[in-house]
Amino acid sequence: MSSNQSAPGTSQPQIVIIGGGPGGLVALLTLLKRGIPATLYERDTSYDVRAHLGGMLDLDYETGQRALRENGLESEFKKYSRHDAEEMRICGKDGVSRLQHDDEPNDNDDLEHSRPEIDRRVLRKILLDNIPADAIKWGHGLTSIRPVGGGQHELTFENGFLTTADYVIGADGAHSRIRPLLSSAVPIYHGITGAEISLPAAEAALPENSDIREAVGRGTCFLAQENKILTFQKNGDGRIRAYAWHRNTLEWALPSDPKAAKEALLAIYHDWAPWVRKFIQIADEGAIYPRPLFHLPVGHRWPHTPGVTIIGDAAHLMSPFAGAGANLAMRDGLDVGLALSGTIGKGLGAEEWEAAVQAWEEEMFSRVEQEAALTARNLEAFVNADAPGSAIRAFELSVEGH
Repeated sequence: MSSNQSAPGTSQPQIVIIGGGPGGLVALLTLLKRGIPATLYERDTSYDVRAHLGGMLDLDYETGQRALRENGLESEFKKYSRHDAEEMRICGKDGVSRLQHDDEPNDNDDLEHSRPEIDRRVLRKILLDNIPADAIKWGHGLTSIRPVGGGQHELTFENGFLTTADYVIGADGAHSRIRPLLSSAVPIYHGITGAEISLPAAEAALPENSDIREAVGRGTCFLAQENKILTFQKNGDGRIRAYAWHRNTLEWALPSDPKAAKEALLAIYHDWAPWVRKFIQIADEGAIYPRPLFHLPVGHRWPHTPGVTIIGDAAHLMSPFAGAGANLAMRDGLDVGLALSGTIGKGLGAEEWEAAVQAWEEEMFSRVEQEAALTARNLEAFVNADAPGSAIRAFELSVEGH
């Protein structure tokens, strides 16, 4: 068993971040850029473990983009983001577009008035490339955390490593091990479940699959009807990714055998557009994943607790039906990093940095509650018996700012 804790009298507190998603990486980058040491612990053994997972993210100017901009990465974002991927279509189960929306600006340098898309894996790689390798400890899955007094916490990992931290930032997702220190809230099942499937770039580019490419378009295509939805995204690397969701009990399980999983999905979407069923039939059998949807209560909050906070899905888990999750996580990472660095960097003590974090938490609670409520409304509208009409109405309301 190893131990790594700050020595008495050191000027810099030991800050630990749990979780290497966008929020955790932004928090780490924000601290390091401002001269505040921190260490991030990630359960994956390397970046490559999840390099093939995740679709596109549309980053908002004041949240996701801001986190990159204030850490000197705006030019990197411009280089890899895609304005053409802002195209969005809403269809019924026949695959015929009922609404098409394209926000592509005339000026591709105008980030403030657009939400350019970037592949999740590319975003994560940009962040990792700007963080010293020794600041991230791969293969460290957290098993337990306990307070040891004075705002400090002792953390134990699956590999036997043990450390004591002066401040812990929990960026460890939906089933956070840090959250119970702050809140009794647990993820709530939405009553909607399904799968993530995809078509590799080489397969998607074949002439015989032009019907799929043309139907999906350049960005995101929703097919919604009868309390079911299929969401397609064209990724920057040419892979086409789809999320197939329907209303069911949590007991419904996607078969682990890929061929059986496809048969289960084909049965659910038995009378949908031919190109949709074709997509399911030829989907990559090595990349089929169950995707039940969970959320934390709208308005989730907690009393400030010395020495620890949570960000991203650990703090405000919600469905992806407003494009808010990654944006909010990155803004959280930026803001908590600035709160800590702005006080610690001035030589101030625990009382001052705790006050700064508490002020951020209160602001975040109010801001996130609105996004969580919008996301819940959108989910109900898109996975609805009246879709695609209900989905179109929800989209038009969001564009109008309601």
